[in-house]
Amino acid sequence: MCSSKMNDESRNNRLVKKYIMTNKLHRMYLDRELKKSGVFRSQHQILMYIARFPNASQKEIAGHQNVSTATIAVSLKKLEKGGYISRVSNESDNRFNQICITPKGQAVVEESCQVFHKVEEALFEGFDEEDFERFEGYLDRLRLNLEHLLQE
Repeated sequence: MCSSKMNDESRNNRLVKKYIMTNKLHRMYLDRELKKSGVFRSQHQILMYIARFPNASQKEIAGHQNVSTATIAVSLKKLEKGGYISRVSNESDNRFNQICITPKGQAVVEESCQVFHKVEEALFEGFDEEDFERFEGYLDRLRLNLEHLLQE
C-alpha cells in the first residue's frame, strides 16, 4: 500500500511539473513576442481590455484586472504617454474620463492577436476533435478540484 501511494505521488508530481513547464513555456513565448511592442504585460492586458470594451472607465478596467484604480492610473498614464491610448472627458460627468485606444494602440492589439493565434495553433498541433474534448474535460476537472480545495 505504501509503495503504491508513493508511485501515485510520483506520477502526480510528474504531471504537475509538466503542467507548470507547459504554462511557463507558453508565458515565455508570449513575453518574448509581446515585448517587441514595447508594452509591458500588465499594460498589454489593459490595452487588450480597452480594445474589447471601447470607452471603458478607469474603474471598470480596475475591476476587470482586480487591482485598485490607483494602480490602473499609473499604467494608463504610461500608455497615454506612449501614445497607445487617449482619455476623453465624459460629456455627462467631467469627473470621469473614457479611455480610448489610439491607432498605435490598435496596431499593438492586432499584432498581439496574431501572436496569440500562432501560439495556440502551435500548442494544439496534431490534436483532433476528440483530443480537444478530452483535454477540456480534464482541465475542467482540475479547475473544479482546485476550487473545492480553496473552499475547505
